[in-house]
Amino acid sequence: MEDITTVQTTLCPSARPESVDGVVFGVVAGTIAAPRVTYLKQPLPITDEVMAKASPVTPAEIFRTAASCAESGCQHFDGKDCHLAMRIVDKLPTVVEQLPPCSIRRDCRWWQQEGKAACMRCPQIITDHYSSSEQLRQTANPSMIFADLIMAVKTG
Repeated sequence: MEDITTVQTTLCPSARPESVDGVVFGVVAGTIAAPRVTYLKQPLPITDEVMAKASPVTPAEIFRTAASCAESGCQHFDGKDCHLAMRIVDKLPTVVEQLPPCSIRRDCRWWQQEGKAACMRCPQIITDHYSSSEQLRQTANPSMIFADLIMAVKTG
C-alpha cells in the first residue's frame, strides 16, 4: 500500500514574493491610507506569470505571499517563536471583527503561535507599503525585539 501522507509545512504569512515554493494567498485592496488584504479562496503558486500581473508596481506591494517558515534563518525567529507575530498582536489594533477567510490558516506560523489575535490584525499587513504608519514600521522592525526586552527588564 502506498503512503499518501502529505508533508505539513509551517508557512510564514509575510514571506517575500521571491521565496522558493511560495504562494499568493491575498491581494491588497482598500485605500492608500488604509490598505487591507483580500484573501484568495485558494492560494496560487508563485510563477513568473502571476508576478508579472503586479506590473507596474512590485509584487510585494499588491500580493500577500507565504512560504515555508525559515525559522532560524529569519531575523524575527528566536528558535521557538516568531517575534514579528508577537509584536503584531501586541502593538497593532484589530482591523476586522471576525476571522478572515484565509486559505493558509491551518499551516500559518502566526495562527499556530498567536491564534485568532494574529488573524484579526493580519489584513493590515502589507509587505511593501511605502505609506505605512510609524506604529506599523516599528512593529515590523526586528531591532524592536531588543527594545521590547530592555523595556520588559526595566519594568519587570
